[in-house]
Amino acid sequence: METTSRAVAQAPAAEGRQQVPSARRTVDGYLRAPFPWYGLDEAFTGQRWLMQVGTAADGAVEHGSIGHGDEPSVRNEWAAGGVQEAKEKFAVVVTVAANPVRRSPDGTGVLEATSVSSAAWLAGVGLLSFTWPGQMDHSLRDDWLEQQTETAWVLADDLDGPDWSTLSLPVDGVPTTFHYRESEFGWVLAGSTPQGVHLGAYGRGMSAYGLGFAVVKDIAAYA
Repeated sequence: METTSRAVAQAPAAEGRQQVPSARRTVDGYLRAPFPWYGLDEAFTGQRWLMQVGTAADGAVEHGSIGHGDEPSVRNEWAAGGVQEAKEKFAVVVTVAANPVRRSPDGTGVLEATSVSSAAWLAGVGLLSFTWPGQMDHSLRDDWLEQQTETAWVLADDLDGPDWSTLSLPVDGVPTTFHYRESEFGWVLAGSTPQGVHLGAYGRGMSAYGLGFAVVKDIAAYA
């Protein structure tokens, strides 16, 4: 992918597997971020909760996720009846710092720039972390997850391809174009904001079409 190195992306993949409520971090990591966090706007009145932040090798916060709605389990009951019958209804907003090409913290290499594709991949992997086909044996899940993660990578690298459509949603009240796709597991979208961050989002049981995004005024209130 042109826009984010595979090495940097490995950390979010591992993070995604741990995004169950018991593994959520405190608000401290969010407070260290040099960029604004985004969540659903005030039209959403349900539960909001912190998930995890992703950091670079030097500890700098690069991205993180905020959940809305029901806190999903890894194995959701949707598997037996499909997305429309999902009992857990949630949407997760992923904020990614818009970083340019830059030197690595140890000075030995170069970190590629982040972009909308970075947000799309993080959102795709995030959705996978809560997905597990009900008919699949537990021992096969790692192989399945690895295969689906690779697919999410390929899709995120081709946002203008046939697997994506466009969707206009408000960001801080301004109509903004997002790349959007649906699958049997849920939906994923990604776009950018004028505030120096890229946004990714994923969910299940909640329609993406009625969502809006806004800067979180007090991230500590989510803890």
